[in-house]
Amino acid sequence: MEKKQVNLDMKQYGMFIVLIAVFLIFAVMTGGKNLSPANINNLILQNSYVVILATGMLLCVLTGNVDLGVGSVVALCGSVVGVLLIDFKVSKVVAIIVALLVGLLCGMFAGFFIAVMGVPPFIVTLATMLMGRGATYTILKAQTKGPFDGSYNYIGAGFLPKIAVGNFDLLCLIVAIIATVAIISGEIKGMATKKKYGFAQNPLWQTVIKDGIFILLVWFVLIKLGQYSGFPFVLVIMGCIVGIYHFITSQTVAGRQIYALGGNRKAAQLSGINTDRVFFWVYTNMGFLSGVAGIVLSARNGSATPKAGDQFEMDAIASCYLGGAAVAGGAGTIFGAVIGAFIMGILNNGMSLYGWSTDIQKIVKGAVLLGAVTVDLLSKRKKG
Repeated sequence: MEKKQVNLDMKQYGMFIVLIAVFLIFAVMTGGKNLSPANINNLILQNSYVVILATGMLLCVLTGNVDLGVGSVVALCGSVVGVLLIDFKVSKVVAIIVALLVGLLCGMFAGFFIAVMGVPPFIVTLATMLMGRGATYTILKAQTKGPFDGSYNYIGAGFLPKIAVGNFDLLCLIVAIIATVAIISGEIKGMATKKKYGFAQNPLWQTVIKDGIFILLVWFVLIKLGQYSGFPFVLVIMGCIVGIYHFITSQTVAGRQIYALGGNRKAAQLSGINTDRVFFWVYTNMGFLSGVAGIVLSARNGSATPKAGDQFEMDAIASCYLGGAAVAGGAGTIFGAVIGAFIMGILNNGMSLYGWSTDIQKIVKGAVLLGAVTVDLLSKRKKG
């Protein structure tokens, strides 16, 4: 049991190292273009909706399944916002609430057929992918709705009020200090908890190096943001979602039930877990987060388009597997999924800056995903 805990930690460290390595490789290839404050800002904004989707997708992956319909639900929720704001002139608050309800209903629809009717998740979500995209084209009548009001666009492209000193935003510096304290105190608390219950711990030097690199990365990103336009509002949304779902998966009964379901469904049922209820709320939650991502995406683009969210489900699924989630379910973390999302984002960003065409980019992303899953499967065979 102790050996398994150490191996899991090392796997997460590996993905973290890959994230930094990929970023540095593209820094060399692009002559440092990806190091600029403007590009770091774009990297955050462009991957915000992928991080949101990856957070929800991880819960599906933990059950041993995926949700193929998230990209279409993102587009559908964005189209609802577009029609309400442009055609019906409703307030942005009403439009946001309705879009979230649409996402929630899409999730409940999928959850009903999976949990109650017993239809395999792959089939149900494939159906929602087709139905959601068709509904999007129907609502928008294959047209783009926009531009949106600046106050709505603020959600996906706005910045918190600056505490300016020259051209630098002190708010980013304050956040960096708070994050540093939180990382160190969280690590100390985690080590104390492991020691209390006799769990295996990684060597202190390894923990110091890991946290040191992570803190340096946080400071690098926030200093770059401070040199640009300040702290993005969407980063607040991302931080809240990641924090909430990390707590749910690591500290609550509901989170433990998801891991148990993915580890062994029959054993979970015998232990008294209502697996159908778990399936229902996992996919309902995925629909809700797809609604959030749809709002963020439409706000960043300033419009709603029929092709919005195209292949987002693939990026979200790939993010989970790149972040260390097990193919069969039952293993993976929220922070791992976030790391995976940014690996995908850095790949997309770096290849675009280097001038690679979209077809080559898809080949590279596919190869990276295949490699990550293959390594996971081979490592499990060796343990077996």
